This record gives sequence, C-alpha cells and structure tokens, in this order.
Amino acid sequence: MQQKPQGKRFHRSNMSSQDESHQDLCDDGGLDCSQTRKQRTGFGEYSQLDNNSDTSEITDMDTVLIFPRMETKLYKRRWLMLFIFSAYSMSNAFMWLQYSIIGNIFMRFYNIDSLAIDWLSMIFFLTYIPLILPVMWVLDNRGIRDVVVVGAAFNCIGAWIKTGTAHPGMFAMTLFGQFVCSIATVFILGIPSRLASLWFGQHEVSTACAVGVLGNQMGIAIGFLLPPILVPNVDDVDELAYYIRIMFYTSAGVATLIFILVVIVFQEKPELPPSQSQVQARSTPPEENSYMSSILRLLRNKSFMLLMVSYGLNVGCFYSISTLLNRMIIDQYPGEEVNAGRIGLTIVVAGMAGSLICGIWLDKTKTYKQTALAVYVLSLIGMVIYTFTLNLGYLWVVFVTAGTLGFFMTGYLPLGFEFAVELTYPESEGTSSGLLNCSAQIFGIIFTISQGKIIDRWGTFAGNIFLCIFLLIGSILTGLIKSDLRRQKANLQQAEVRTVSVTYRLCDIGEGLRGHSNRPLATAILT
Repeated sequence: MQQKPQGKRFHRSNMSSQDESHQDLCDDGGLDCSQTRKQRTGFGEYSQLDNNSDTSEITDMDTVLIFPRMETKLYKRRWLMLFIFSAYSMSNAFMWLQYSIIGNIFMRFYNIDSLAIDWLSMIFFLTYIPLILPVMWVLDNRGIRDVVVVGAAFNCIGAWIKTGTAHPGMFAMTLFGQFVCSIATVFILGIPSRLASLWFGQHEVSTACAVGVLGNQMGIAIGFLLPPILVPNVDDVDELAYYIRIMFYTSAGVATLIFILVVIVFQEKPELPPSQSQVQARSTPPEENSYMSSILRLLRNKSFMLLMVSYGLNVGCFYSISTLLNRMIIDQYPGEEVNAGRIGLTIVVAGMAGSLICGIWLDKTKTYKQTALAVYVLSLIGMVIYTFTLNLGYLWVVFVTAGTLGFFMTGYLPLGFEFAVELTYPESEGTSSGLLNCSAQIFGIIFTISQGKIIDRWGTFAGNIFLCIFLLIGSILTGLIKSDLRRQKANLQQAEVRTVSVTYRLCDIGEGLRGHSNRPLATAILT
C-alpha cells in the first residue's frame, strides 16, 4: 500500500480577517510561531514568505513545495521475489548436505575415507572465502538480479555435472560438481537482508529476511530427510548407483526449473522505495558508497567486528554439527542412517520456526541486541543439553534435545543479518552480510575439521564439548556489542524532520499573512 505524507495542505478561502487566519495557523493548530527563522533553517525547508509576500496566489504547486514528497510504496509482487529467491536458496542448500548425511554409504561407494566425505561439504565453506569480495562488488555495482541469475546458473550447471558421477570411479568429478554448486552459494548467502531492504517496508523487513533465510533452512531440512530415503544402504554397488543417479537427476531437474523462473520473473527492485531508509539510500551519491571505503568502514566498526566473530562462532558450530551429524548418530546408534537424517530434519524445522519467530519479534520490538544475546545464550544451553543426552541410548531424547538446539542455533541466522544491517547502515546490506558469512565459513572449516579429528580420537562427547566452549565465547562477545541501531534512527529522523519542517513552514506562512487584509487568505485543512 502507498504511504502518503501526513500534515496540512493550504487552499484559498474568502476569510477577510488577519486575526482569524493567524488564529487558524498558529493558535488553534498549537504551533509556536515565535521561533526565529534562524532556528528553522536547519530542517531543509523551502523559501519562506515574508511580510511583502502575496498570498492570494497559493496554488497546488505551492502545496508541493510545502510538503516535499517522499513517496514510498509496497508492491504485492515483493512476496513473489522472496519466494523465488527462497526456492533457489533451498535447491543449493540441498546440494550441500546430500553427501554428508549418508556419508557412510558414499565412503563405501567411492572407496574413500571420512575426511574426503567431509570435504564434499566443506568445499562450500572454502569456495566462499576467496570469492565473497568480488561477488559483493558485483552486488553493489550490478545489482541483485544479476547476482541471483548468475548464482542460479552455477547451481544448475553443478547439479547436471553430478548426474554423470554415479560410478565408483567418479569421485573427482563429483567433487568438481560440488565445487561448481559451491560457487552458487557465494551468490546466495548475502542476499536475504538486501532483498528485504529493497522490497519490504520498515515494519516487515526483519520478517522478510527471516523468510529468505528460511529457504536455505528448508533446503538443509530436505538434505537431511531425502538422501537416506532415496539412497538406502544396500550391498549391491550397481543397485546403489541406480539410487544415487535418481537423487542426482531429481536435484538437477529442480535446479533447472528454478533457474528458468529466476531468469523470467526475478526483478532488481520496485519502482518506488518501500521505506524512508531506502529513500535516503537511493538519494545517496554512488561515490559516497565506494566498495573499498565501505569495507574499510565496516572493519573499523567495533560493534560490527564483535558481531562478525560471534556470528561466525555460532554458525560455524551449526555447520560442523550438520556435516558430522551422520557420524555422531551412527557412532552412538549403529545402523540408524534414516533416523540421523530425521534428527537433522528436526534441528532445521525447529530452526525454521525459530527464525520466523525471531523475525516477527524484531519487527514488533526492534530489540536487536537483547534478542541476539538471549538466543545466543539459549543456543549454548541447548548445545550443553544435547551433548550430555546424546549417549543415553534413547533416540526420542536425542530428537527433543536436537530440536531445542536447532530452534535457537538456526533461529539466530536471520537475527545476525538484521542486527548487522542496523549496526552498519547506510552501508550495503550485501557487504555486511557477506562479511558475516565469510566469518561463518572460516569457522565452519576450522570446527568441522577439528571436531572430526576429536571425534575420531576421543569420541562424540569430547567433540561436542569443544563446540560448547566456543559458543560460550560467542555469548560473551555478543554481550559486549554496543546497540547502535542506525537504520531505525534514519527512519525516525526522516519522519521527525518532515514533521518539524512542515510545522515551521506553517508558522512562516502565518507570519507572512499578518500584513495582509481584505484579500483571500490561506487556511489549513487536514488532508
């Protein structure tokens, strides 16, 4: 819906008394016309009327000058853009986990060790680190549509490469296919906050970002659920190859359909901005937001740097748990590949609910730091409970504790994105999100390799305690972040400046009318 400026518009009427007009403009309106003109010029108002001004010719054009239009509009198609992006993100996230959740099956099929299986997931983390800077440059200079189209193309190409690798001697080629798909991830992870800012209003931007992250989580959930069902643990290699081929062709077909939708339907941004912060962003000269200067400003922002490290620790733990979940469950509950996938599904579905609730909560309360700290501490508590109950021998307990962990740990993802945008406004949302994800990928590699080695030597319990320590560190760092909500301040200041500017402009007109009588005067009526 379209948001119209609120205030008063002036039209001519046949009042003949100077006192009556001044009463309308100042006394009845509650306006203080005693302030000096010097005080008023700081609000960007237009040229003022003086005592010699002729007010008999106030026209519609004058009303435009009194109320400079800052028009915003919300388009219904914003939800279509969000849905298409979420579907694209879902497809790519499925590619990430389709090997590791049935890692024991692929180890036997390709005759490789567990570290090689882990690299089929970690290649996504490794690719992201060197490519994020050039991709952020493309996002800032070419726009969101070009980034999404290129990413969807890489996702589609990588999926089709893997369709020819359902053979025991094709591990190198399947790793190459994963590498191509991992390039697409670089074009995905920084998009949700940027898409939400470009298309959604002030009171729904956090919810939209959460829905964008939800698509990625949905893909992870499907990646946990479907591979153990599509590829059963059978002894015959030819039969196993047949099942693997079905999984690869299915994912390639879905990726192709999504690529076509992106090319045909996905748009850059709406004709009119959705919020006052976007009005300001569009009016900012490009030279003031150069790519390198933006990155340098972010790296000098202490609050953002604390958030970047704490976000990386939290999401890095999630990446490690997701990659190694099959090994953790099989170690404690042998032969439970399907239930390992279901536990992963429980983690992500609970996290999807957490993400959505966090997004709605932020839109309602704007309590970014308090919510981030609470969710982080609860993630730590959930990880401790999961660690101490994994080896009890009851799968239903693992489902409950894993779901609790996922609700908070995965629910933190959109919260971190939106908090970063608030701390760094008016810097590009893609740049801040990209740096957050770069931190997450670095810690993801470190934690996955380290926890895997710890599990191999000392067992699952020690590996999970390792993650608990870093979640505690992340909680402390989150508590040290200074809550400087710059985007919220920009939206509020825009509204306040316009209100005060209009008030002062009315006073100027009232003062200008004092020397005029027996002529048409301007009276204020509410629009």
